[in-house]
Amino acid sequence: MKKIILAIIILAIAGGGYFYFNLIGGSDASVLEETYLTPNDRFVDISGARVRVREEGAPNGPVVLLIHGFTHSLETWDGWAAQLKTDYRVIRYDLLGHGLTGPDPKERYAPAERAAFIGDVMNALEIDHAVLAGNSLGGLAAWRFAVGNRERVDGLILVSPGAFPLNGVSDKPAEIPAAMKAYLLTAPEAGVRASAEIIYGDDSKITDERVTAMRDMIRREGNGAALIKSLEEFTLPDPVSDLARVNAPTLILWGESDIIIPLAQGRRIEETIPNARLISYPGVGHAAQEEAPGETVADAIAFLQSLNSRDAE
Repeated sequence: MKKIILAIIILAIAGGGYFYFNLIGGSDASVLEETYLTPNDRFVDISGARVRVREEGAPNGPVVLLIHGFTHSLETWDGWAAQLKTDYRVIRYDLLGHGLTGPDPKERYAPAERAAFIGDVMNALEIDHAVLAGNSLGGLAAWRFAVGNRERVDGLILVSPGAFPLNGVSDKPAEIPAAMKAYLLTAPEAGVRASAEIIYGDDSKITDERVTAMRDMIRREGNGAALIKSLEEFTLPDPVSDLARVNAPTLILWGESDIIIPLAQGRRIEETIPNARLISYPGVGHAAQEEAPGETVADAIAFLQSLNSRDAE
């Protein structure tokens, strides 16, 4: 019930924000870049889009490509990257219409286009093959890419990925409430905090710093309209036949308190992908890699080590 109330609060706050959006606009991209860019960040021209890429770790190590979820940015993987970079070449990027990448001039926001863009990223960075790890929207893109690019995907780590029809979204997009559009355009602080409390299972783990970063990334100029466009093109057709074609070893991680995509979907994915294993985490919500980075990255590393052992045989 608490989560439902928070959702109502988000919509109410956003509804008010809609009327002053034209007065406050979005956050200046150059200012945000000064705030959030690190020495490991660079902008890469990928198929006509200026994409923020962060690369860390062992230059000659196995590649792990981390893909974040809707409204988030590559910072969601900070906890994982800190552990993975010792032995792996860790690469992450802001999705089109997200983070510091900003809106895509070609508006490639549909799920199939996001999956195809993974190949563009790998080509631009000269990556022949990699393990893909994706959360939510990023997980949906990762497994869809794996279906048609078997030789390029060494393994999949899916953290609460999209897959089965949900909340009115199927082979057709769901109608987007005006208040939700307003929220994405304005990202009021109270609304972003309430959104974080829906995403997390344990609200005590939400920091002021994280809320600020989430809000800044949504409010980056152009992102709000791009996020709305993404929802307008977002579909979840029956995935069974495609999931069954995934041949990469797959680790599925799921927060048991995930109310955005319920754990039951994780079990269905495990049953459908031929070589998949599901691990769930009590009290954890939709972005398990962010909320419980230590537990989840330990399981991810064990999985990666199993892949390395298999390749050595």
